[in-house]
Amino acid sequence: MLKANIAVLVSGGGTNLQQLLEAAADGRLNHGQIALVISDHADAYALTRAAKFSVPTAVVARKDFSDKRAFEDRIDGLLRQYRIDLIVLGGFLTILSGEFTAKWPERIINVHPALIPSFCGKGFYGLKVHQAVLAAGVKVTGATVHFVNEIPDGGKIILQKAIEVLPYDTPDTLQKRVMEEAEWVLLPQAAEEVAKAIIENREETHD
Repeated sequence: MLKANIAVLVSGGGTNLQQLLEAAADGRLNHGQIALVISDHADAYALTRAAKFSVPTAVVARKDFSDKRAFEDRIDGLLRQYRIDLIVLGGFLTILSGEFTAKWPERIINVHPALIPSFCGKGFYGLKVHQAVLAAGVKVTGATVHFVNEIPDGGKIILQKAIEVLPYDTPDTLQKRVMEEAEWVLLPQAAEEVAKAIIENREETHD
C-alpha cells in the first residue's frame, strides 16, 4: 500500500511523537509512515523515542547556522532528501518563517493546546496557554490541529476536541488533561486524515 512519508519536527520530550509512532505501528495511522524525525536540540528525548522505532533522525540546531534562512534551508533539504509528503510539528519550538511554510502549502500540521481562535497566536505556548484559560474563567478548553501558514496558529483548522475546565484545575492539571484527552487523540487522527488525502490526490493525478 502506498503511504505518505511523514517527518516530525521536535524540540523536547516527544510525547506527541510517541503517539504518532504508536499509531503508525498499530494501524491507526494507516496512510502514512514516520520517515524522519528532526530535532532542533541534540539532547531531545524525542530522538531516543524515534530510535526505538528505528526511525531515521537528524539534529538541526539553530545555533549552528548564521541566520534563520540557512537553518530552514537545511531542514528543507532533509525533507526533500527523505521525500517527505507531510510535516508534523510535534512540540517544535521554533516558529517557521512564511517563506518556509509557503513551500509546503497544507503539508504542515500542528497541534495547539486550546480551541483556536481562542488563546492562540504569538506568545501562547505551553503552560502559558493554560494559565490564560484559567485567568479568563472559561468553562471549556481543548486542543486544535491545524495547518501551518505564515501566521502563528493561523492556518485552517483540521480537527478540534473540547475538554471541560474543572473547578480545581491548575495550569499543570489542565495541561496534562488536555494533552492526554485531546492532543494525543487528535494528532494521529489528523495525520491520518491528511496523509490519506495526499495519497488519494496522488492516485488521482496518476490516473
